[in-house]
Amino acid sequence: MTTESSGQLDFMHWLIRLIAYIIDSIIIFIVTTILGIIIAVIVALSVLTTGSLFFYGGIWLTFGLFGLLSILYFIILDVYWGATIGKRVMGLEVQLVKGGRISLDKSFIRNISKIFPLLLFLDWLIAVVTPGADRRQKYTDRMAGTTVVQVKQAFQSAASPPPPPSTAST
Repeated sequence: MTTESSGQLDFMHWLIRLIAYIIDSIIIFIVTTILGIIIAVIVALSVLTTGSLFFYGGIWLTFGLFGLLSILYFIILDVYWGATIGKRVMGLEVQLVKGGRISLDKSFIRNISKIFPLLLFLDWLIAVVTPGADRRQKYTDRMAGTTVVQVKQAFQSAASPPPPPSTAST
């Protein structure tokens, strides 16, 4: 597909990106929850064995863990796979504005806002309300020189569709 964009905002593109982000967030949430449970067990064991309570630190560690896992997930998959799992499901791919794969530094720039949901919301909001050459770009995409393009239909399988039923009469 093309990486060019008209000057008009494509709401369907942003909706597809939002769905991809929700899919990715669910994956990150599951991993964070598992790690959070492990942290909670360690905290509980620490309280029982040492008598010290650093429970609140454990809670903040879990929130920080979600942000850190988010950044790592998005950066690594965007660079090495061209898209996250959510983007793949929705038929999206991250590319340089001029085409081609993105580098680690560009991926870091475009994904830094994902460390905290409010920052990501502001990143998207700024992109929607300010003019840009490519209306598919978040603000951090503009800074990094990257964009997200539709490379296939969402939920499209790799297999070809079955042939139509024959209409031969018996």
